[in-house]
Amino acid sequence: MKGIRDKRSGFTMIEIMVVVVIVAILAAIALPIYLDYVQSSYASEARTVISNVHNAAKMYYQTRGEWPGDVDQLERSGQLDLDRSTKLKWTFELQLPDRIGATSTEEMQGGAGKIVTFNAVTGRFTGYGSAEENQ
Repeated sequence: MKGIRDKRSGFTMIEIMVVVVIVAILAAIALPIYLDYVQSSYASEARTVISNVHNAAKMYYQTRGEWPGDVDQLERSGQLDLDRSTKLKWTFELQLPDRIGATSTEEMQGGAGKIVTFNAVTGRFTGYGSAEENQ
């Protein structure tokens, strides 16, 4: 019988195991990079708002001759307008003219208690989502 073949088609167990190992290695490399990216994106909102707060505080100082005590004071003076969603996710602490800090609340997807700090003297951000925090 010429037409009968005894050869089976498909993948061997070794081939499947090799593929699984390769996928696991790629996932082990990619997952930490992805998580750092997500963390940085959550913190970017705080960094943007802190920059806006810093600019508004400088305008407030130029207008009134004193630094504002909190973000509400900037909003009442018309120097700043923050979204309600931003206020729900972050609380801001002004220690002007040197420092502005933001702490995440339970509403932020990245979790509560994450701190982003802006040093107005050096112009650098530190804390959550920054390169220094991830090392």
